[in-house]
Amino acid sequence: MWRSVALVIFLLLLTATGAAVLGWRELHRPQPAPPGGALLTVSAGERFGSVASRLQAAGVVRYGWLLSLWARAKRLDRSVRSGDYRFDRPLSPLAVLDVLRSAGAALHRVTIPEGITLVQIAELFAEQGFGGIDAFLCAAREPNLLADLALPATGAEGYLFPDTYALPWSEAPADIIRRMAARFRAVSAELEPLRRQSGLGRHAWVTLSSIIEKETGVESERALVAAVFHNRLRLRWLLQSDPTVIYGLESFDGNLTKAHLRRPSRYNTYTNPGLPPGPICNPGRAALAAALQPAAVDYLYFVGRGDGTHQFSTTLEEHNRAVARFQRRATPSDG
Repeated sequence: MWRSVALVIFLLLLTATGAAVLGWRELHRPQPAPPGGALLTVSAGERFGSVASRLQAAGVVRYGWLLSLWARAKRLDRSVRSGDYRFDRPLSPLAVLDVLRSAGAALHRVTIPEGITLVQIAELFAEQGFGGIDAFLCAAREPNLLADLALPATGAEGYLFPDTYALPWSEAPADIIRRMAARFRAVSAELEPLRRQSGLGRHAWVTLSSIIEKETGVESERALVAAVFHNRLRLRWLLQSDPTVIYGLESFDGNLTKAHLRRPSRYNTYTNPGLPPGPICNPGRAALAAALQPAAVDYLYFVGRGDGTHQFSTTLEEHNRAVARFQRRATPSDG
């Protein structure tokens, strides 16, 4: 009988030892990163068991329960820091735990609004602590990077998609630009069938979208503004878009004058026919879509009502009446 008991104990110990060895190997074995990487948010006060389960669901680790058991046994489960984390390279479960416990490993969220320029994006990242303005602008105009991203040689303006990005503090300007350009490619790919139907080239599409983005922030008006510019392009009229003039100015104090409208500039659509040479901001998805789906209207003019919305007109006579009603005081001065 004692021999049987001893045998059972031996087998149990052997099984436990084998399981421990397998568990040890599993904890140290690097796991392939999930396709496209995984973004995980750890909330303040969240139990590590929950975090480990979500790591498993995201494909970062194979056995969340094993990592949770190890962390509790080593009393490391309470040293995990809250924040956003990205997992986009092979890591062992223990390396994942180290990332979650490391100061500075958490990501920082940066929101890029729709319709801001390349310079404004550089300023925003600098304000958030991601290096200097000049470094970002140099990267956004670096020929090899632009060629690698299949962007115009003139720069990345228009192709840095406005969105919220979770970035490590160590992210270099070139890597930020790659990430934003990749997001633009993903969004533009969704709209590619519409672009082909429209007949617009990619650069012309992004340029027109950027003008629409700057002209109105009202969702219901984007297709109407797009229609005005499509109609003017079809008739070979000047676009006469104030934001294009402003973009071409070296400095602007908020007061657009008649002298500005006459000033020579490649971006002055009061003096140059057709679209300007490139985007004047970085448009969002709604503006990109509106440029490809203009409203079926005959409008050729619009003027601001002073409340953020616009009055649209078909004839110059109607437009002049709208200007007299809504914006006589706001028309450009003689400057």
